[in-house]
Amino acid sequence: MTILVVQIATLWVVALAVMLWAFKFPYPSPLIRRWLPPRKRWPEAQIREWLKSGRFQKEFLGHFYSDPERVAPPGDSVLAPADGLVTSAEVRDGVCYLVIALSFWDMHVQRSPASGRLLSVQSHGDDFMDGEGREFAFLREKTCPVQKRLAISTDAGPVAVRLITSMAARRIETWVREGEEV
Repeated sequence: MTILVVQIATLWVVALAVMLWAFKFPYPSPLIRRWLPPRKRWPEAQIREWLKSGRFQKEFLGHFYSDPERVAPPGDSVLAPADGLVTSAEVRDGVCYLVIALSFWDMHVQRSPASGRLLSVQSHGDDFMDGEGREFAFLREKTCPVQKRLAISTDAGPVAVRLITSMAARRIETWVREGEEV
């Protein structure tokens, strides 16, 4: 009798797991989501649906806005200010320009690339979108691209970091203030 009860309980658990998987299909089941890497946990198609509806999973927002500790190596170095992919690196008039693109799954916290003092924070980009592009029509009333430029005085010379939103982002928040050490 005990074996029969265990078998029936196992069948119920399996049936529940299959129902959860079918209900969330084609996205990962809630039963396995926590063990998946971010790109598998929240597929891009699912995130785009959330962008259209404005309703996001709390777990995704927790990941998106997380601020994990980073330990900088000792010494005077220039570090990447963001997680992401370096999509461009060029030198013009003696100035090195790096472009780091962040995906939905990267930590969206920016850090100072070098130690120093923040000189200024300038905001740019208040133009409304023109609504062209059918895939972004739902963002017609959004101001974009929002930009912030941070000027930093370092021992190696001046450094500037420009933060630019994508079509999906609505704002850029800077927590550091002019005159603060970074």
